[in-house]
Amino acid sequence: MRGLLLRLSGLDADAESAVRVIGFFDRLITERASLDTLVRSTSELAGCPVGLHAPGQGLSLRADAGGAVTAGPVPARAAVRPLEGGVQVWVAREGAAVPLDDMLLERFAIAAAVLLEHSSVPLPELGDPALIELVLSESVGTAERSRALHLLGIAATAPLRVLASTVDVPGRSVVLGNVRATLTADVPETRGRLGVGPLLPAMDAAKSWQGARTALRYTSDGEPVVWWEKLGSLGLLAERLTPADVSALPDVAALDRLAGEPGMIAMLDAVCATGSLRKAATVLHRHHSTMTARLARAESVLGFGLDEAHGRFRLHLALMLRRLRENASD
Repeated sequence: MRGLLLRLSGLDADAESAVRVIGFFDRLITERASLDTLVRSTSELAGCPVGLHAPGQGLSLRADAGGAVTAGPVPARAAVRPLEGGVQVWVAREGAAVPLDDMLLERFAIAAAVLLEHSSVPLPELGDPALIELVLSESVGTAERSRALHLLGIAATAPLRVLASTVDVPGRSVVLGNVRATLTADVPETRGRLGVGPLLPAMDAAKSWQGARTALRYTSDGEPVVWWEKLGSLGLLAERLTPADVSALPDVAALDRLAGEPGMIAMLDAVCATGSLRKAATVLHRHHSTMTARLARAESVLGFGLDEAHGRFRLHLALMLRRLRENASD
């Protein structure tokens, strides 16, 4: 039945069309569709934005004409049908209503009431780390993520960062694999390595978590905290390059040869960060004259000079990619 309906605007206001609309929602109920599916399918049928607002359950779902389900408030212009418990469904059509809009809103409300009851998947108790896992999971639906945020006391639209760290940091956190994920609005000081995800609405925490994990892979002893926003194109390279790809790069291979010499990589990191040998010596608490020979040695192995900006850029890129490979398990 759902496959037979394209857009409500293409149906006539007759009994046959009304039966088809009723069958559309009855099938969603029979299949026990998820709330995400209900909202998305209804927006496809309506051909305009629709939504489900259930503040008591932390839900504020919307979809635009069959697009992805996101969080969003009830538009001021929307036609609204209230349900028990403060729940509302709405349809926000531009221009005049179509003949079957009233029936769509009625059946949307009935389906929402039934599926809200059936879709209440038991969630962990307040504060349970499993709630954070739900918030960060890319595979859960918008409704499940909204509920988890609600139980954590976080508004779906609240600005939020996710941190990926090798040590405990303040905030709501959970260990995922060998990395600790932390939800926070602020970035605390830490003595461990820390990848800082982008600041996004809480509903997009999974994207911030992905950015934080990528940032963590670019950390080093000399640069223990890396922000996703400052990575630029390096963030994309992390998604495209495998450790084998990085190892095959001549500049990285040269750094691998130099890494056997104590303090060499730290010196090169400092040269890139400061832009000069003298300033790098200050950072490393060395006299610059003692580093001149080591720098010449590094240039001979790398095959290019470091006294000009393009050489230091090339070195910096190779150093960052080497970090990416070394931290591939994070």
